Amino acid sequence: MAQVNDHYLKLQAGYLFPEIARRVNTYIDAHAEADVIRLGIGDVTEPLPPAIIAAMHAAVDEMGDRETFRGYGPEQGYEFLREALVDGAFAPRGVEISSDEIFISDGSKCDTGNILDIFGADNTVAVIDPVYPVYVDTNVMAGRTGSATDDGRFEGLVYLPVTAENDFVAPLPDRPVDLVYLCYPNNPTGTVASRETLTAWVEFAREHDAIILFDAAYEAYITDPKDSAFDL
Repeated sequence: MAQVNDHYLKLQAGYLFPEIARRVNTYIDAHAEADVIRLGIGDVTEPLPPAIIAAMHAAVDEMGDRETFRGYGPEQGYEFLREALVDGAFAPRGVEISSDEIFISDGSKCDTGNILDIFGADNTVAVIDPVYPVYVDTNVMAGRTGSATDDGRFEGLVYLPVTAENDFVAPLPDRPVDLVYLCYPNNPTGTVASRETLTAWVEFAREHDAIILFDAAYEAYITDPKDSAFDL
């Protein structure tokens, strides 16, 4: 008989953003006059810039011509796109990386979950607290977290609290861990880690043979010349 993955039953609530939307809609139904300021999931507020519009039109025209039409792309993404990332995203920072070290995916959220497939179930995971929920939920579903405790945490995770007292900068774990999730500039606190802070994390990872899963989704907000963890 087929068995379900009972780790899913450990999830403490629905996924954060649909749950926010559900509660907002419930409130609006009861308070039709309310002018709700939405601070949930981020969304765009401005139209596409002309350069993107022109590129999308050109791509559609290309797909409409038998001579330039493209079907399924290579499994790692088109070479011209990966080369563009090498030249435009990494080379200006002095980072030497080859296009065969880059893959094109459907988004960081999927990657955050899928990359766990290459790691063993016994790895110890550390997360900043509070944390982007995908980091925790994907490990719950993979069976790495143990059972939930009364405070909504999981007994198998190592939580790194960020508070006003530590300037919302996560401390290094007080024990060896195998996987560490870092997100800077941070979601949800907005904290930006200094070079010294990130250097300490890299040294910790090297000392304990740990893997840092670094989410750089908000890198564009950084104005310092060296804005990549790869600069370390």
